[in-house]
Amino acid sequence: MGVHPILDNVLWNAFSGAQTPFTVGVGSVRRYAPGFSAIVALQDPANLEFDSLKSYVEVGEKFYCDQWTGEAPEGWSVEAETTMFKMVWEGEIPEPVDHEGMIELGPEHAERALELAILTNPGPFGLRTIELGDYYGYFDGDRLIAMSGERMFAPPYREVSGVCTHPDYQGRGLAKKLMLRLIRQSMTRGEIPFLHVLSHNDVARGMYKRMGFREYLETVVRVIQRTI
Repeated sequence: MGVHPILDNVLWNAFSGAQTPFTVGVGSVRRYAPGFSAIVALQDPANLEFDSLKSYVEVGEKFYCDQWTGEAPEGWSVEAETTMFKMVWEGEIPEPVDHEGMIELGPEHAERALELAILTNPGPFGLRTIELGDYYGYFDGDRLIAMSGERMFAPPYREVSGVCTHPDYQGRGLAKKLMLRLIRQSMTRGEIPFLHVLSHNDVARGMYKRMGFREYLETVVRVIQRTI
């Protein structure tokens, strides 16, 4: 287990701090508001207050939860479980990247961003997720073929998230260029970039290490569903 007061429970520190306006909830449990990424944050990762959460989750809805390993009560189920790493940037500030063809994503691109996320599954992503920070992408015609952006923010830590490339366009370094722009941008603001990556995704973890990230903390991540 880590020993960092912000990173060890970065979800709660983001949801109860700088990103509170994007969340709903009461007491010690909060979630991104509907339309954003389906993620729940717990003040105490050992205690998921299902009664408090019930008012904010629809029947049949699924959400991601970090670190909680308890038993799901009646009316809820654990649909999936794996582990993921929090990785923190330790490299130098990147040199400026060539921005040619790189587009800043706005509300008019939200549906295409969601389509790419559904296709490539970079993690929980909603129609409004790109409102959480700066998102950039590459297009081929009207098709969004790669993107990356900023999701969680628990000052001074800013998450690089939504990193994905359409299968037909992989191997061209598009996602890496988008990430480097975001990393440089965060660092010039005095922020520290971090990201989440599934533990079994050896290819992505290797790339992030070579870029300048280090593995800080591995935790359980679950998909929980409200069933009744």
